[in-house]
Amino acid sequence: MLDFSYKADELNILNADKKWISFNTVTKEVKLDSYNVTFPWEYEKSSILLEVKKYSEKLFYNFLIDQKHVVIITEDSFELKEEILTFFWDVDLLVIVWTKESAKIFESIEAKIVIPYGEAKDIFLNTLGQHTEELDTYKQKWELPIDSTEFVNLGK
Repeated sequence: MLDFSYKADELNILNADKKWISFNTVTKEVKLDSYNVTFPWEYEKSSILLEVKKYSEKLFYNFLIDQKHVVIITEDSFELKEEILTFFWDVDLLVIVWTKESAKIFESIEAKIVIPYGEAKDIFLNTLGQHTEELDTYKQKWELPIDSTEFVNLGK
């Protein structure tokens, strides 16, 4: 089970072993169990695998946590090419900044659960007809949607 929370510009993910991933939506910093991840590499810490890829001078994060692929996309201004799309394969949970430009990115990734953030996230959810209640926390159980995408509206 993964627990998601969003407070004071920090999106936090807690796994079953009580290990944290923290993502600051303002500074774009990602921490893996308090280790600040600042460059592309493959990491393994506290049973969490992380691959960080640099593409178009931006960092992209692909985690394997409790057998779930979690991708964090911090930027919306990059060209969608095969090189980066292959990095986003098999996404279970997608955390994505929401702007008009990120619509193409979202449509190119078949995520099972999407957690948008940013000032325009409510517009994004409404545009897709997702009038989901704003939650303080979200607990992702073991079962993932099979033929649909679930949207989660985390509040600050």
